[in-house]
Amino acid sequence: QVQLVESGGGLVQPGGSLRLSCAASTNIFMFNTMGWFRQAPGKQREFVATITRGGSTNYADTVKGRFTISRDTAKNTAYLQMNSLKPEDTAVYYCNAVHLAVPSAPYWGQGTQVTVSS
Repeated sequence: QVQLVESGGGLVQPGGSLRLSCAASTNIFMFNTMGWFRQAPGKQREFVATITRGGSTNYADTVKGRFTISRDTAKNTAYLQMNSLKPEDTAVYYCNAVHLAVPSAPYWGQGTQVTVSS
């Protein structure tokens, strides 16, 4: 059973930065994509960023230029560097991974809370 464990969330002031980590229990080259989604209170879960097996990245317009997704294959970990944080970035952030063998059943982490407030 593949597990994804997020860490790095917390409370930060507007304009600040945080780096989220997503540690996988398996070789991340087995994933077609890894990504981050977020869910704010009372809202649906939304896409934030993805990185493909080949290293291509994609971002939601709301975070483009502020967030950067990356990965360390030696550590089987994906990251989300978040800069210039805004109060509207407040949400629970979830790591997502789509396995090459089971593309219809993505894996999810348990989520990590990010709160942007003064």
